[in-house]
Amino acid sequence: MATDIGIDLGTSKTVIFSSSKIVLEKPNKVTVDADTWEPVYFGERAKQTLGRTPESLMCISPIEHGVIADYDIAEAMLKKYMATAFGSKIMRPRIMATLPPGLTELQHHSLANVVEAAGGRNISVIEGPLATAFGLGLDLETPRGSLIVDIGAGTTDIAVISMGGIVVCDCLKTASLDFDAQIIRYIRKEYNVEIGPLTAESIKIKIGSAIKRDIEVAIMAKGRNVFSGLPESFEISSSEVYEAISDTVNTICNGIRLVLNKTNPDLVSDIMADGLYLTGGGSQLVGLDSKISDYLGIKVHTVENPSYSVVKGAAVALNKPNLLKNIDYQLRSIKELEIK
Repeated sequence: MATDIGIDLGTSKTVIFSSSKIVLEKPNKVTVDADTWEPVYFGERAKQTLGRTPESLMCISPIEHGVIADYDIAEAMLKKYMATAFGSKIMRPRIMATLPPGLTELQHHSLANVVEAAGGRNISVIEGPLATAFGLGLDLETPRGSLIVDIGAGTTDIAVISMGGIVVCDCLKTASLDFDAQIIRYIRKEYNVEIGPLTAESIKIKIGSAIKRDIEVAIMAKGRNVFSGLPESFEISSSEVYEAISDTVNTICNGIRLVLNKTNPDLVSDIMADGLYLTGGGSQLVGLDSKISDYLGIKVHTVENPSYSVVKGAAVALNKPNLLKNIDYQLRSIKELEIK
């Protein structure tokens, strides 16, 4: 029976961690009836309908840039996922949900409210970079700076942490999905071919790189010619993908630099000595760690299973509440988050 649950309700997917393991990982896509807005498909099946629905259906993303864009659909989706993960075995568990740093009290409340409406109880929320720091086992007792960079699908969360709290942070609305968008634009411009987001994601995963590869690779892809409207195959190389996404990579690197620019020099000195920690699904882009290291002149530590570091850290925070003693909200429940 689940008693402690960590939930990462991200832009691209929901990950649920319980009993020392990942119990659910599904895309945050919902296919709805275009007239009634009633959900028809959830998760992977819904994701496969993206760009393939008739007029009677629509595939939507209830979470955008790390925050809830459609409350009712997000609630229905999470309720479905909780039932899939736990069935009827869930009874008043403690839940820690994560969200990007720097959000408002209302956005904290909205997330906690969705989790409660989906069947959760005893809900608390925590910023993703803090959860990551807990999961990595960083020393949060001493006054020493650590830099966490979490590149997700919709946001890049950058935070300097010291003594168990966030000192400086920023949440960039530039992240992994922007790599896909840049690939789509590049192929349309250079090849006059329109491709969908699923094809762009596949190209990014297979040959995408933040630095130029020593050995050039290429793949065949398919799309629709923008002039004739007919199907067309084309070959795209890794150097072309590198060129397409380089601006987005540089935007992320510059975002980290701007956070460091607002950070106390003593904390920057700590980060220079210890390096930064790179996590999130978007961090798996080939060569991204090297690119950031060269750009900033700082050692970059990659983590094992970066897609799960946030949700695992949320579970750690539940089991070790003393780690939160320097955070102003600590283990806030849904009742404590209610707007007066």
